[in-house]
This record gives sequence, C-alpha cells and structure tokens, in this order.
Amino acid sequence: MSASTRLASLEPVCPVAAALALYDDLPPVRAAEISGRWHGRELGTGHPMDGLLAASGWYGKQFDGPDAVHPLLFRAPDGDVFAVDPRRIPLGLAPRLPAPVVARGRRVMSLLKPALTTTKHRARLRELDHRGVVSAAMVYDHLPIIDVFRRVDDDTLLGLMDFRDIPQPYFFVLVRDQAAD
Repeated sequence: MSASTRLASLEPVCPVAAALALYDDLPPVRAAEISGRWHGRELGTGHPMDGLLAASGWYGKQFDGPDAVHPLLFRAPDGDVFAVDPRRIPLGLAPRLPAPVVARGRRVMSLLKPALTTTKHRARLRELDHRGVVSAAMVYDHLPIIDVFRRVDDDTLLGLMDFRDIPQPYFFVLVRDQAAD
C-alpha cells in the first residue's frame, strides 16, 4: 500500500498510535527539497488542538529558503492568504478554547488582520534527528515549537508538531501549492 493510500485511510481522524506508525514508516525529506507555499490540513488524533487550526482559517506554510519561513499562513474571509506572526497568536491558550469560539474569531479576521500580519519570516528550516530519523524540521524563532516533516510523496508531507507545553504530538498534512511556486 502506498504512503498516500495509507494516509488517506487515516484521514480525517485516527488514533495517535496509527499516525505515529505511518510517520515512523515514512522516509525523511531534506530541507532543501521543501520550497514554496504549502496548503495544510489537520490529521485528528485527539490532540487538544484538533480542529482549532481549521476553525481559525489556517492555510498552511511558506518556505522561501532555509532561513526564511512563514510558519503560519491564514486565509481571510475575503480569500486573501497572509503570513501571521506566531507571537501574536495565543498558542498556549489554544488547547483551552473550543473550536466554535475560534471560528467566531475567524469571522472578525478582516479586523484582526493588520495586527496579526507580518512580512518578516518567523521560522527556519533545519535537519534534525527526531524519532531516530534525520529529516527537515521547521524551528519557530520565538516559540517552543518544532515541526518535523516526513515525505508522503513529492508534493505531500506529514508534519508532526513537537510543542514543549503539550507532550502529545500534533499531526498535520502539507500539500505543495502548485499555483504559488
């Protein structure tokens, strides 16, 4: 069974053990192979943050170079995709907020957009050893978060967010945005 088929069989919700088994079976991806804009979606595993990124209007990530990453892209209600400074998002509170509350906040995104938007890159790509495999990882500049990626196929990555404040891994999928390359 291909990695893409295995991933599809787990979506949209699966046990943490199944997500980890797939993640551990996937090959690494080099930081140099990740470029451009990527559209994201969550892989629900019962993590406290499940559903929050989708409810908030999360779009994905943009990799402009090893030292030039926009870790959080959001889509405004008007369809505009923009980079957000992660320090302006209360990620520590996120697991305590119900998704409907976050979704209500998304409705006022047009008003919040000027306060959240950044043109500065707020993360870097590095290769690091995680779960016994050296693979590309996105290191946030100002938060205790590292997203570690594995290759599903040439245009799809499975990401695992390692957030110091929450021991359970958070899983997400990134698909290369062909229109933005």
